[in-house]
Amino acid sequence: MNNAAKIEDCKAMVFAAGFGSRLKPFTENHPKALAIVNDKTLLERNLTYLKNFGIKDIVINVFHFADQIHDFLKTYSANDLRIVVSHEVEGPFETGGGLAFAAKHFIGSNNPFVVMNVDMLTDLDLNGMFDFHQSHLPLATLAVTQRESSRQLLFNQEMILVGWRNQKTNEFKWCSKEVKDFITFSFSGIHIIDPAIFNLMPSNGVFSIMDIYLKIAAEHPIKGYNHTGDKIIDVGKPESILMAETLFESERK
Repeated sequence: MNNAAKIEDCKAMVFAAGFGSRLKPFTENHPKALAIVNDKTLLERNLTYLKNFGIKDIVINVFHFADQIHDFLKTYSANDLRIVVSHEVEGPFETGGGLAFAAKHFIGSNNPFVVMNVDMLTDLDLNGMFDFHQSHLPLATLAVTQRESSRQLLFNQEMILVGWRNQKTNEFKWCSKEVKDFITFSFSGIHIIDPAIFNLMPSNGVFSIMDIYLKIAAEHPIKGYNHTGDKIIDVGKPESILMAETLFESERK
């Protein structure tokens, strides 16, 4: 862990390999990363978001219609970014497997790195989240808010991850043992992760990073960063594009 690192010293990864099944019919012919919100793709919006905090080294994982993302990046005008594509040719490997597949781009540095889902849009102050991470130095910090969602993360009073709940089925997964006194939050799709994570997860395969967190959180604290009140939307369905266009109307240009 490096508590002297600054956010501009860090790399980032954008998860963009998924099928985007909820965003059909658009994703029957395109990757979800190229869905348009106010004349800009989700991918461009999140690349700009990261760049605005000084992050210049970015890894993007791709699989579904990967060629279209490659073509987009050829014409993308942000020449000051250093973008590496992690093409999961035999994927997709889900979030955990995708991160493991891209590990070579992060191993060798003690600096934490940022990970975000391409279909999440937010105005979260990443500087504030990074400072929170550096002051506590958990294995990972997860951005969360108190909002409705089908899956929720469960934290104790110190905002340490203790479990997960499926709201529809009422299924629980606990990090170690059942906890009675917990607070529920919805995940915002943004993580700040210490590279030590790679020593605690499989080096390949198809698996969820959230399952890894739940498995190791009892011995390696995973913290929640509450940014309730910020703009946040999961652009996972066609109707959510219209909602996102209204929410981020001021950022059209």
